[in-house]
Amino acid sequence: MEFRANHTYPSRRSAVFADNMVTTSQPLAAQAGLAMIARGGNAVDAAIATAITLTLVEPTGNGLGSDAFAIVWDGTSMHGLNASGRSPAGWSPERFAKFKEMPYRGWETVTVPGAVSAWVSLSERFGKLPFATLFEPAISYAQAGFIVTPMIAELWNRAAKELGEYPGFAETFLLDGKAPKAGERFVNAPLAKTLQLIAETKGEAFYKGELAAAICDFAAQHGAALSRDDMASHSPEWCGTISKKFDELELHEIPPNGQGIAALMALGILSHTRIRDLHADDPLATHLQVEAIKLALLDAETYVADGDYMMDITVEALLDDVYLASRAALIDENQAQNFKVGAPKDGGTVYLTTADASGMMVSFIQSNYAGFGSGIAIPGTGISMQNRGAGFSLDPESPNRIGPNKRPFHTIIPGFLMGPIGPLMSFGVMGGPMQAQGHVQMVLRTHVWGQDPQMATDAPRWRFVEGLKLACEDTMAGATLSALAALGHEIVLEAPDNAFGFGGAQLICCLNEDGYASGSDPRKDGVAAGF
Repeated sequence: MEFRANHTYPSRRSAVFADNMVTTSQPLAAQAGLAMIARGGNAVDAAIATAITLTLVEPTGNGLGSDAFAIVWDGTSMHGLNASGRSPAGWSPERFAKFKEMPYRGWETVTVPGAVSAWVSLSERFGKLPFATLFEPAISYAQAGFIVTPMIAELWNRAAKELGEYPGFAETFLLDGKAPKAGERFVNAPLAKTLQLIAETKGEAFYKGELAAAICDFAAQHGAALSRDDMASHSPEWCGTISKKFDELELHEIPPNGQGIAALMALGILSHTRIRDLHADDPLATHLQVEAIKLALLDAETYVADGDYMMDITVEALLDDVYLASRAALIDENQAQNFKVGAPKDGGTVYLTTADASGMMVSFIQSNYAGFGSGIAIPGTGISMQNRGAGFSLDPESPNRIGPNKRPFHTIIPGFLMGPIGPLMSFGVMGGPMQAQGHVQMVLRTHVWGQDPQMATDAPRWRFVEGLKLACEDTMAGATLSALAALGHEIVLEAPDNAFGFGGAQLICCLNEDGYASGSDPRKDGVAAGF
């Protein structure tokens, strides 16, 4: 990996180097996590405090009603946590028979939220600090207010126009009917009380007590199926990871119900191409990645679901090297192809990664799916509910068909890259359809083409949309765009500063000797912070 003072791409940032690191999309949240390490905590404590604070300071992408996934390197071994919630017991296929497609907002998209259970599980297994200590920064900011950052303000304003009439939304998130502007202070006193309850009860109030009652009573008022039994029966799962090798690199992802397997499949497909012989910004390198992602997403959409329901096509079959080689053989270097696959809808997500001087590293992602999730907020609590149910299918033949007590297909995925002798990188790229695509781009740029984590983050991105349509940032070189168009890609240009469609990457890379180098995406408001 090469570190340069002058980057290849336009950037005002350099990689950040430190022994302890927190990197995420909002500066106050990053500082909250770093403060935990300074107080004697570890990378897990830092990750939890950062995640808690993000529910307040970046409500566009997550909240207490979110789901979460994590990969933890404890210094000697790796652990994967699936804290996604299940559908209500009352969600039979018949309940959704009147719909032509899954609803995208409202109560009929609300599944049991799992993020709070992730914090509890991580703290109990790996944390050093008292659980309640991790809530102190967020509670302080909720009581005194925090100053809203520019990107988040823009997304907040967009959501206000769409969601202002949804139950509880205006009361919780709008000031006199309007979203707060960048530079304005936003106070969320109800959320401060809610966080205090969660801290004091180690999450019991959220799943079995006062907060669960508030959520489910509000659901009942609106004819929703979410019940107290649904909330009380939730439990996260220590699920381990699945992985795929690319030469000496090994990418780890959380097993289905998430789309992380698509990143593994794409990397496996690319291992059977000549992408190693190309440079990072060669149009052919981009073309090969796009075609591999198309094939991987096609299989993910067709076969991936809650692992308990993937009976016919297994994870092992999808990652089989002979199968992936056969998929790679379908790629034509001279022509873009329509493999008839579409990407999920754009969404809202937060990602964070932490590392400490002991060698512990955490890759953590937390999301309400769409911006502000379902649009439902529970009055008097500051809790906003996710719309993960929109990830189900109405197709009776799909393993991801809507049903009771079932986890939906998930777009959010934490990533972790291992080398022959240990960890190389903890990373993620938030943003619904960008996530698997972004993981592939980050792995190749950092550890195949040798770019430092900030340079890899700054580089112009592409995003497969559907058919032959390929969204590219308008900062991409004109010659590259022309070459891709000549191959048959239908190019759609988007500006990285206002499209929000190319995700937000956060990376921490291990240095050869010790310590870390980190990069934070300039497309977001965040920062890589360390000491």
